[in-house]
Amino acid sequence: MSMEMLDMFFAPMREELVRLGFTELRTPEEVDAAMAEAVEEETTLVVVNSMCGCAGGIARPAVAMALEHERRPQRWLTVFASQDREATARIREYFTGQPPSSPSIALLKGRQLVYMLHRSDIENRTAEEVAADLKAAFDRFCA
Repeated sequence: MSMEMLDMFFAPMREELVRLGFTELRTPEEVDAAMAEAVEEETTLVVVNSMCGCAGGIARPAVAMALEHERRPQRWLTVFASQDREATARIREYFTGQPPSSPSIALLKGRQLVYMLHRSDIENRTAEEVAADLKAAFDRFCA
């Protein structure tokens, strides 16, 4: 399959988060630039997006529900694990001590990881349950 065809195939999965207001990071340089802008008192939500069923059926809908909460992170970033591998590897460098997981959802305060949901925390649950976990994290870490 050509890169153009792959881009068309993945576009709806990418656009789901971009439509919500996420900044999509496709290269390590874009990750570095976005993380350089992180301010210590600010929170950043990072979604490591994926093409799997638990990303589409649980993770992305859960994120959308959680972002309706009154408290939420100031910045929203996303990478796509199966397509933008180098950008994904770079953002994972900020998830200190955490194994790679996709999908996954991370919350950073400044550049420091404060909360993480791995695939194992997402799959076999409902979007509502995952959204509730995210809202609780937002209440704890977001101003």
